[in-house]
Amino acid sequence: MSWKNTEKQYGKIAAGFHWVVALIVLSLLGLGLYMVRLDPSPFMFKLYFWHKSLGILVLFLMVWRLLWRVTNKPPAPLPHYKNWEKILARCNYIFFYTALLSMPLAGWIMSSAKGYPVSVFGWFTLPDFVDKSKSLAGWAEKVHEVLGYILIGAITIHLAGALKHHFIDRDETLSRMVPARKKETKK
Repeated sequence: MSWKNTEKQYGKIAAGFHWVVALIVLSLLGLGLYMVRLDPSPFMFKLYFWHKSLGILVLFLMVWRLLWRVTNKPPAPLPHYKNWEKILARCNYIFFYTALLSMPLAGWIMSSAKGYPVSVFGWFTLPDFVDKSKSLAGWAEKVHEVLGYILIGAITIHLAGALKHHFIDRDETLSRMVPARKKETKK
């Protein structure tokens, strides 16, 4: 696997962005669903700290990932893909990029509008994105929440597609995003 994408394979950088962001986003979704059910406590505030920090990390990674994608063309779809698969995959990717840029921004807006700072791993605190506003906080919270639920659906579709291609179609779709295994030679 090369650093850059080729016509047939994603490169190490694109694959790295994919898997790192995927792991963080899955963690954020689970953490978000859990922490909103907690009563206020030091533990709950610690979870919010980690959720905000990881969310801003996703925003940062997605900006870099988008720049990488613009400057490093991804492999073309495999020739046997059906048109509906190409359209669904394209829509899903557009949604992923939109949601993974919008959700952290909505979270930042929500925190600022509620008057809560956004500290990033305790290294620095982001400036307030907006002034304190109860109505804006409610709007941003709803956007953040709705995008989260839709994101769960999009991830499910993405995962189902990858598994379909791997186990039913038995094509190279999934293997294009993972490092190639070296074939063992028999002695």
